[in-house]
Amino acid sequence: MARTEISVVICVYTEDRWEDILAAVKSVRAQTRPALELLLVVDHNPALLSRLESEYRNHDRAGPGPSVRILANAGPQGLSAGRNTGIAAAEGTVIAFLDDDAVAEPDWLLHMASAYSDPHVMAVGGRTVPAWASGHRPVWFPEEFDWIVGCAYKGLPTGRTPVRNVLGGNSSFRRTAFDAVGGFAIGIGRDGDKRPLGCEETELCIRLTRALPDAVLLIDDRAVIHHKVPAVRERFRYFRRRAYAEGLSKARVTHHVGVGKGLETERHYTTRVLPAGISRGLGDAVRGRRGGAGRAGAVVTGVLLAAAGYAVGTFRARKDSSPDWVVQAPSGAALGTAAESPPGITPAARRTATGPDDSFLVGADPATTPSGYGPATMRRT
Repeated sequence: MARTEISVVICVYTEDRWEDILAAVKSVRAQTRPALELLLVVDHNPALLSRLESEYRNHDRAGPGPSVRILANAGPQGLSAGRNTGIAAAEGTVIAFLDDDAVAEPDWLLHMASAYSDPHVMAVGGRTVPAWASGHRPVWFPEEFDWIVGCAYKGLPTGRTPVRNVLGGNSSFRRTAFDAVGGFAIGIGRDGDKRPLGCEETELCIRLTRALPDAVLLIDDRAVIHHKVPAVRERFRYFRRRAYAEGLSKARVTHHVGVGKGLETERHYTTRVLPAGISRGLGDAVRGRRGGAGRAGAVVTGVLLAAAGYAVGTFRARKDSSPDWVVQAPSGAALGTAAESPPGITPAARRTATGPDDSFLVGADPATTPSGYGPATMRRT
């Protein structure tokens, strides 16, 4: 079997994260299982592009690890187009994505690469741990809502487990996955400084498993990254905004993929995981433990705001008959609306570029699980 060669893509957009970007790059170059290459995709910021080119021009091969390539986002502003630019330029058989404000543990790529020994595996995600700016979790912040800050949340399955979708800031995909279904959809996720939308990974993964029914998508909680949570995102105001935006995003996804697939994880999450979180919070409050009542209240608030966002998003989607977004080939060409089945991407189209937590995961049903993923690592939901 041919060796798995991994290209790592980091999308960047602001000089305010300069030190974070350098730290992310350093963590990739220090992997025990070296990447083939590291691509930094700059989202419509010429000053940052020039600064990064200068930073890595003279020591492209300094120290261990892969060389660093700097690219300009060849599509419209936003995370999805930036990722598609990276996909188009990447040379690896697997493409991994890391957030620009995160650092990967040394064995991150080692654990991801090992899963691809199974030819059915088309995507592998890892566990994202919050690195709070204050040095500790806010006492009111429930672990069940760590997806608010782009991290793994309480209630996820453990081990190496089949899932519905991976988290984009800590994920990898086979090149052939993009050949089959195109790139990330344009217009669904984050775009500059607009409302903190998401779910572009959810939509892509659902599209992938529909096109390739035998595809296996995994989470391996040994593939760990540490994601920086700035002080502004530790505040209840951001918690409220992000919960509402998640509802809007989920409505846009279900409008195209259907409620059944679009909300299969959320049903388990809202009927089992969240009630347990409320119960724990109230129990801590009764015992006089600090933050218990606040956590219970935050869970209830988050549910209500996400539901409100979903209702508003559903109403808008039904009222507006125009496409919410388009599926884009990694080369940057539009393939049609997300509701359509895009054609495959030819090898030539991959190379035409000139220069992506807020998703939910689901434990697979053991009755339909491919061989090699037994009950010991499975959780029925």
